[in-house]
Amino acid sequence: MTGKRKALFFDIDGTLFSEINRNVPESAKQAVERAREAGHLVFINSGRTYCLTGPIRSLLEVDGYCCGCGTRIVAGKDVIYSASIPHETGIKIKKMILKYGLDGILEGTESCYFNKEESRIEKVRIMKENVASEGNCSPFGWDEDCYDFDKFCVMEDEQSDMKGFARELGLDFDIINRGGGFYECVPAGHSKATAIEEVIRYYGVDLSDTYVFGDSTNDLSMFEYAKNCILMGHHSVELEPYATFYTKNVEDDGVAYAMKKLGLV
Repeated sequence: MTGKRKALFFDIDGTLFSEINRNVPESAKQAVERAREAGHLVFINSGRTYCLTGPIRSLLEVDGYCCGCGTRIVAGKDVIYSASIPHETGIKIKKMILKYGLDGILEGTESCYFNKEESRIEKVRIMKENVASEGNCSPFGWDEDCYDFDKFCVMEDEQSDMKGFARELGLDFDIINRGGGFYECVPAGHSKATAIEEVIRYYGVDLSDTYVFGDSTNDLSMFEYAKNCILMGHHSVELEPYATFYTKNVEDDGVAYAMKKLGLV
């Protein structure tokens, strides 16, 4: 397989997993299966931490998972990289979020953590309900300090001071603006691109044989890094300068269409 094996990296939401019907199209499942049968590697590369990948794990068999924007990488049954936010830093972050009138979710490998008080920000309330429905909402709140987390997301409203928060957070974290007052915060030095770099080094795959599939701003780092970048029909315009192939929406069999056109299946 030397020089022949390809490594394929897929975002979840809006790429493999439809946010409209909450499922993976049958065409995408079959395309992924055929790609793996051909000897190619298929990895999920998501902003979700490992505990939040349960829905996709139940729907699709792949070779591994890059989780939490590169903070945890699982190849087969082996964890080849893992990093959490230092405990004392995590305590400070919780206080800072509240100080600047924000709210959000702390994302760990095993569970996610919310402020126990009901949030005034609707998006946080909805997210908490969704995470709880999947069994990933920890009984521990922000007042307790018995856990660590890998990354976090914050949400703002008219009472928030996101600029002040970003200044105090400093250069130790990268803040990804997902739009609509939603921000993904990742420890500096970690991204979907660093995850790809780790995986292809581990398996000995050339960067030229690496393909990435995505649709949103947290896919930007892997689009900047990879040579073969497949952009879903519905997408963030920030990815367009790096796209090498435009495909259809996930619900319109966009993954299978691209993989067939690019000779991956």
